[in-house]
Amino acid sequence: MTTPSHPSPPRTSSRPLSERVDWNLLRTFQVVAQELSISRAAARLHLSQPAVSQALKRLEEQMGTALVERHGPRFSLTRSGIEALRVATELQGQFAQLDAALEQSSGQVVGRVRLLTVSGIQCPPFDRFLAQLHRDYPGIALEVEVQSSDAIVSALAQKTATFGLAVHRVAQPWMGQSWLTRERYGLYCSDQHPLFGRKDLSLDDLRHEHLVSFAGDLLGGTLSALAEFRGRHALDGQIIASSANTQEVLRLVLAGFGIGCLPEHLCERGVSEGTLWRLPPDDSVCEIDIHVLWNLEQRLTMAETVFLQGMKALNDEQVSNICK
Repeated sequence: MTTPSHPSPPRTSSRPLSERVDWNLLRTFQVVAQELSISRAAARLHLSQPAVSQALKRLEEQMGTALVERHGPRFSLTRSGIEALRVATELQGQFAQLDAALEQSSGQVVGRVRLLTVSGIQCPPFDRFLAQLHRDYPGIALEVEVQSSDAIVSALAQKTATFGLAVHRVAQPWMGQSWLTRERYGLYCSDQHPLFGRKDLSLDDLRHEHLVSFAGDLLGGTLSALAEFRGRHALDGQIIASSANTQEVLRLVLAGFGIGCLPEHLCERGVSEGTLWRLPPDDSVCEIDIHVLWNLEQRLTMAETVFLQGMKALNDEQVSNICK
């Protein structure tokens, strides 16, 4: 049996709902509803958890109904909450259209672009693109947040972010994509591991070693190429530590928790400094493509359109360089 987060407050005002509701609270609720977590919503909004909880409570008081139901540490949306989320999403789209209209009337390109990205990407052409974008359009503010590929795709589907840099394996009819770069992965251990420095190793010697993996490193997942490699070579050691963040996987490997597959560019410094050791095979374990992703059904502001046009031009440049 489920219970509301707190009893539904009575409607004490005859004023229309549109006059009672604080739109900032509705935006906070939208993030809470998308994350289904006060802590994750607080992190996204750069607020404290008590502040988010208080905002949710105030909105429920203003609307005169409960929007969420508690299930122990988890919660779900009530019928009123589902409807409130639908309206909040529509309003966000309307404000985006207003933003675009104001940009067009002012003749200037200003606005915010929200970009979600997986961690650890190394792509000098993309860095040059960002520098040129800032020089040409100083009015564009870029908000960058690191998330897993699965979380990025989910956010794009819900239109809570405009663009994502992620690993993408399954085509979606609503999704646009443009290739950005290719990462090559190798297998590594650190100077805290017993295999460090050994040049006589083969893949057979690694079969039962403890593993550090990515959270999406599962068959059918975004990084399933890594799981396929392990299965192909019978690397069946226990997964002793994992993370969705590349930098944290590297940290765990450096701490000696186990061996792990990591992007080669991220490990070059550790290898040269003697804190990381390249394990078999000598060739790359796999190659994984990073794409720029966006929702084809989302109406873009002028700032977002400029960003997308630049990313498509970057893709043309990248593909042209590969073909030379």
